[in-house]
Amino acid sequence: MNNVTQIVQKYRQASWRVQRQWIGLFLLGCVLVAMVSAIYLNITTQANLAGRQIQNINADILTNQRMNADLETQLASLTSTATMEKRAQDLGFHAVEAGDITYVVVPGFEPQGPLDLSTNAAPAARALLLPKYTESLLDWFSQELASSAPAGGQP
Repeated sequence: MNNVTQIVQKYRQASWRVQRQWIGLFLLGCVLVAMVSAIYLNITTQANLAGRQIQNINADILTNQRMNADLETQLASLTSTATMEKRAQDLGFHAVEAGDITYVVVPGFEPQGPLDLSTNAAPAARALLLPKYTESLLDWFSQELASSAPAGGQP
């Protein structure tokens, strides 16, 4: 009983030590929560920045696609038949009359015949495989054993 009384008295005298331990544990918990929160905030911020960059890149892609379509439209307009005829007339060109055409005859020149695009051409030659390229490893091994065995079965 005397020992228990001494422990109680020591505890009462050193209660500030226990309070300091509880305060230390509480502060350690606060620091751990703050660290986990900071890591979570950092990861969330990085993910947000990556998502924003992806949105910016997608916006740039759409802008470039629109510009490309606009340029293709302008090109189609500039190369239309009516525009090209007007430009040719502005440059001094005019339509050809039947009497304005002069043909030049070249002796020995024979025009090429019509091009035949039909699929009646002969089939391509099939590749030939030698028998040694089609045998298996087991077949080769058995042939080697048979060829190395002495004649008559005597060693």
